[in-house]
Amino acid sequence: MPNLRQIEEQVVANGRVEGHELEMLRALLYGDGKINRKEADFLVVLYKRVRNRPHGFQQFFYNAIKNHLLADGRIDAEETAWLRQMLFADGKIRDDERKFLSQLKGEAGEVSPEFEALFEECIKRRHAEPAG
Repeated sequence: MPNLRQIEEQVVANGRVEGHELEMLRALLYGDGKINRKEADFLVVLYKRVRNRPHGFQQFFYNAIKNHLLADGRIDAEETAWLRQMLFADGKIRDDERKFLSQLKGEAGEVSPEFEALFEECIKRRHAEPAG
């Protein structure tokens, strides 16, 4: 089985994540049953580098990041800073990212004040953006 970097090279060359590549990612990243920070960082970089994101890959990406962040049932200030950097990398918040934040908030046993502030900021941003 290829390693993560080899899969990344394939995916970037193809411009999209194919079904077999998604299955290899799943096997490699969840081999130990959880997603650690290094693996989450890898997924974020891969997600940013791929422009054509099939629904299956988007779903896998958000679930893996959610599993990483909610491993202990809470989202602390450090995790929120990491999440903020991930979400605002392109300077805007998309609807799928807002939905993801809502899921995190709903599933977390506890969230930090920093997460609450990020959540409110992202929701307000939606209402401040012109309809398009």
